[in-house]
Formats: sequence, C-alpha cells, structure tokens
Amino acid sequence: MSLISFRRLGILLAGASMLHTGVGYAQTAPSQAASDTEQKSPPAWLDQIDGQQAMDWVRTQNQKTLNTLGQNPLFKPFYDASLKLLQTHDRLAMPEQIDGMIYNFWRDATHQRGILRRTTVADYASASPNWVTVLDLDALATAEQKNWVYHGLSCLDLHQNRCLLALSDGGEDAETLREFDLSTGQFVPNGFTLPHAKLVADWLDRDTLLVSYPWTEKDVTKSSYPYIVKALKRGKKLSSAVTVFSGKPSDVSVDPVVLHDGKGHQVALIREGIDAFSARFYHYVNGRTVALDLPERAEVTGLLGHKLVVRLDQDWDTHGPNFIAGSVILVDLDRHVVPQLLIQPEAKQVIENAVVSHGHILVSLYDNVRGQLLVFTPSGDTFTRTQLPLPKNMSVNLVSADHASALAYAQSEGFLTPPTIWSINTDTATVNAVHTLPAQFDASSMEVDQYQARSTDGTDVPYFVVHAKDMPHNDANPTLLYAYGGFEVPLFPSYSAGLGVNLLSHGGVYVLANIRGGGEFGPAWHEAGLKTRRQHIYDDFAAVARDLATRHITSPQHLAIRGGSNGGLLMGVEFTQHPDFWKAVDIEVPLLDMVNYEHMSAGASWVGEYGTVSIPEQRDFLRKISPLQNLKAGTHYPVPFIETTTKDDRVGPVHARRFAWRMSELNLPYYYWEQVAGGHGFGASQPEIAQTQALSWTYLWSSLGGMAH
Repeated sequence: MSLISFRRLGILLAGASMLHTGVGYAQTAPSQAASDTEQKSPPAWLDQIDGQQAMDWVRTQNQKTLNTLGQNPLFKPFYDASLKLLQTHDRLAMPEQIDGMIYNFWRDATHQRGILRRTTVADYASASPNWVTVLDLDALATAEQKNWVYHGLSCLDLHQNRCLLALSDGGEDAETLREFDLSTGQFVPNGFTLPHAKLVADWLDRDTLLVSYPWTEKDVTKSSYPYIVKALKRGKKLSSAVTVFSGKPSDVSVDPVVLHDGKGHQVALIREGIDAFSARFYHYVNGRTVALDLPERAEVTGLLGHKLVVRLDQDWDTHGPNFIAGSVILVDLDRHVVPQLLIQPEAKQVIENAVVSHGHILVSLYDNVRGQLLVFTPSGDTFTRTQLPLPKNMSVNLVSADHASALAYAQSEGFLTPPTIWSINTDTATVNAVHTLPAQFDASSMEVDQYQARSTDGTDVPYFVVHAKDMPHNDANPTLLYAYGGFEVPLFPSYSAGLGVNLLSHGGVYVLANIRGGGEFGPAWHEAGLKTRRQHIYDDFAAVARDLATRHITSPQHLAIRGGSNGGLLMGVEFTQHPDFWKAVDIEVPLLDMVNYEHMSAGASWVGEYGTVSIPEQRDFLRKISPLQNLKAGTHYPVPFIETTTKDDRVGPVHARRFAWRMSELNLPYYYWEQVAGGHGFGASQPEIAQTQALSWTYLWSSLGGMAH
C-alpha cells in the first residue's frame, strides 16, 4: 500500500539576459518594501483564473515567450531530449503493493496519460515483468471527453480489489473519486462516487466510507478544504451521510484516516489540521469521537496492535517519560499505558518515516543527509534494532510497504548513481537488488563534493556541488543553484536524468543547498526559519552563493538559480534582495505576493509557516520580504523566467501573473509562461511537461551565454 506521509503539506513542491555589473557578492541588507501608495495595484481581472481578459493576457505573454525562447536554436534539442526522457522505457517501474500484487502507473509515448498495470511479486523481480493493464487513462479520458489526470488509489483493507480511484481535471488538487474493481478493471456499477472537489475519503468497512467533503458551499475552511467528516453508506446519496465530526472554518482541513496492522486490528482516526504543522487527533469508535492525548506537533504514521506509531515534531513532557522532537514513539490507545520510545535522532540526524510491515516497524533515517533503513522487531516489551545492508553515503527511501506482508521496497540513489530498487524482507531483515536504472548520462568524469557555507548569524549551512572532476576554479563555471527551504521538506541527493543530460553533460555545475526551513536536520532546522525568522532561510541561500564565489567555482555572471512553489518564493526574495548575485532566476509555480497570500487559493493553510498580516509584527515582516511589493523601478535585475499553470488550485497562478504585470508596469524585462493544465506542476501531458522543461533549459543556457560543449 502507499506509504503514509508524516507531513500533510499544503504546498509543494522549476533568452538573452541583461549583463550584471560587478563580480563579487556584497553583504547587502534586504531592501525595504515600498509603500502601497507608491505602486499601482494589479488589475482585478488578472485574478479571474479563467476570465476572458486574464486568459487573453496569458496567451499574449505565452506567445512572447514562444517567439523568443521557443525560437531559440537550443529549444528543439532540449524539447526532444526532455520528451525522450519522459517517454523512454529505460525508467524504473515503481512498485505499489496491493492485495499481494505489484501495481504501477506508467506513462510513455503510447500512453501519454498513463496506464495502471499489475504483475506478480515474482514476475516483478524478473528482468522483463509481464504487465497486465488494469486501466487505460488515455482511453478513459477519450471516452468521457475529460482531461483526466491519475491521482492514485485508496483500497479496502483485506479486500483490496475494491478501491477508490482518484481522478483530477487537468491536474488540480480537487478530485473525483469513483469505486473501481481492480480484479475486473471496471468501475463498480452503482458504486461509491464522490463528485469533483477537494476531499479525502477512507474505507471504514466494505459498505461505509468516512468522507471529508464540502457538503455545502460553506462547508470549507479559509484554506479551501473541507472540515466536516461524515459516514457515507453504500447506495445512499451524499445528502444522507451522517456527521461524525465537525471541525471549524478556521482549521486548515479535517481528514479521516483508517489504519490497519495486518493482524485484524483497525483504528479510525480524524485529523483536525489546526495549521500547516499542528493537528488534533480523535479516535472514532462506537459511533463517537474521543480526543487522543497527543501533542499538536505530531503525526500518526501507523498501527501496531493497539499502539499508534507517532513521530513527534515537538518535545513532549508526558509527566512520565519526556520525548524530544523528531523521535518516534508508540502510544497505546489505552490512556493508562505509558508511551514508549522507539528511536530518537542524534545530532545531524532526521527520521523521515516509520511504517508498519508484518509486525515490524521500518524506519527511514538520514544522518548528515545520508540515508539508512532500520528494522525494529518486537521482543517482549522492547524492540531489537537492525540496520539493513543498503548502500552507504546515498539517499535511501522507502517506496512501498504493506502492513500485512513482510515484503517492502526501497530505493537507493545518488547524484551520479542511478537508482536501484531493493526488495526487503522485514521478517529476516534482508535485502535484494531488484532493478537498477541504466545510466542516463556518462558520469565517469564527474564527482560530488559537500561543503559548508557560513550564514549571516554564524550557522553552517551544508551544500552539495556536482561537477566535472577537472572543473577549473576560475569563477566562470555555468552553475545552477537549487533549494527549497520550507515546510520541513528535506532535499537529499537524487539522480536526475534531466540534470545530467541538460546541464552536467554540457559542462554545467549543479548545487543543492540544504538551507534552513527544510527538514534535513529535524524540526529545529525547520523552526529556525518559521515566520519572522524566515530571513535566516534567505541569508543561508545567499551565503551559499558567496561561498561558491570564495571557492572560485562560479560568480554572479555565471550563476543561475531555480526553485518552485515555496522555492519559487525563495527565488522571488533572492531576486529582489540580491539582484546582483544572479545571472538567471527561474521562478516556478511561486508565491510572490506575501502581503495578500492568505486570501489566494489555499494560502490560508500556510499561516503556520509564513505568519499572518493580522499580527502587526508578522505583517511588517511579510511586507519587508514580499517579492511583489519589493520590486523597484530603476533597479538592475536579471531577466527572470516566471512559470506557472492555470490549473494550479494550490498556490494558484495569480502570484505569478501579478509579479509579471508589475514588472511590465516598471518596464522591467522578463519571460512568462503559463501552462494551462498540470495543477501545481509543469503540465498534464508529457509533451506539455517537455515543453515547459525545454523553455526552462533554453532560458538558463541562453542567459549563461551558451553551453560549454
């Protein structure tokens, strides 16, 4: 089954340029925001997502970009390379365990929307698995004349052939759920159907769903998510569903989750999301809900017998044992049983995941941004701990686990090491390599270094540099610097064929910065950049740029930066605070209007991360860093590439539109690209994704002066 995520992130998450002046990185202070009276407000029609005037403006902006970047000689080779990588059969088929079979969603040149297919466990381990198609999304979209995008399955426990199939219109977060029979490959006649909306549903039993849904237009939070959970019986109308829990409009969202341990135990929970990181949990039992004694900064990740597997994001004093933030503990549903520590992280460590597999707990742990997997096996009142023999000094991530089976799958990879899928037997704590991706580019002449940059407040910020072994230290290497810096999302080394083919193979250098705000070193690393402390994140990123220059790896004339979503906000801030640091700034699906973000799309759900304008201190800080409000006429900015999608119902395209419009009003040059479909991403189909990627790479290399080879 699909793994339970610790963090229900509401955001996630990429031409010729004006010449820069100067070659060094000055220690500059953030610019002060201009007053509202100094800037003309963007027109109201720009906020109408699908409005005629707004879409006419979008089409005009897109055409300008196609007339420049799209006509650049670099564009066609980048498009062909991107599409080939998206459609090649030299990709790993990622496994999802359902009902003792291996399922996989696959897209290629023949199946651009994709097919859901399955094979046996034994066949999956063979060199050429025999896949059987269960659902052809291209055929379904054609038959129903819909722009369907596959969003996954939620299957009934012990009878897993019955699933809720999630379909999105063009990639939106909003979904339509329809009951699907995996054994027949057909929708269940008169089965469960939940109309298109932002919703969450889980199986209570074969004939009952727990559903969080906008039952009326008013039944949504300020963040645009539902907050009322009802029990829906098979064959009944939505109007007959019975309320089991009602949150508040001020919540972020309220969701049901039903946990199983593979031995017949089931627990139904209601998660009331207070903000992006805090929640209250309730046990739904015997027709009523009972509040669980858990801290608000915690996530339930599994069930082992009568105990919940819980990861803490805050210290917890239980008036018995005390637990530190980042630990995984076991909490008995019997309130009189003292919680038990499973594992607590050491310095430089972060626990990424903890899931149940056949009576064991699989823990994914990173130590100084290097991964390992641990198996914890009950032994009386304690647990034995075994580290699985997986490659060292690489990323190691859980891919699939089934609470009812000892079989699980993991993936290891590095910047220059193609990923390998490993099968895991949690009963014996053994692993076996199943599939390895063939190398997508020649990395024999490349290597990876890890350095540290000293940030403004003295904090050491680690970063990776991927480069040719004979890279000259002459300040002139074309370099792409990437980071995210928010929502406790960690960035680990990963193998990217796109980076290898489109950047590294042409003499480029790739830098991944593990700045604060992320989760690479646990909750404290994230909290150091929360709300009014957020300038630490932006200082960390600038510090990495300075350190690259100190090491003579690159300089402002040769440095491009890229980031998406919250990372798009990072790009906007760096663009306005340090315009002389960068030659190119690729701003993907971004937040850029931080003064008004709370009222845009799902923005209200991120107050826990960014703060709110309703609190004076936080309002002043948001004004100080907000990219839109800090654009200034007469400033020598690099020419940015601003990209978004019309169907993004999470961050929304209005941020990007307002930023581009403001630049136009200030007579500042920019490139703008708004793909119509794709949700909070780059497109719904492979050609759309390849088009966006090709424009991005063309922008980067044309800004940096062309490829070395």
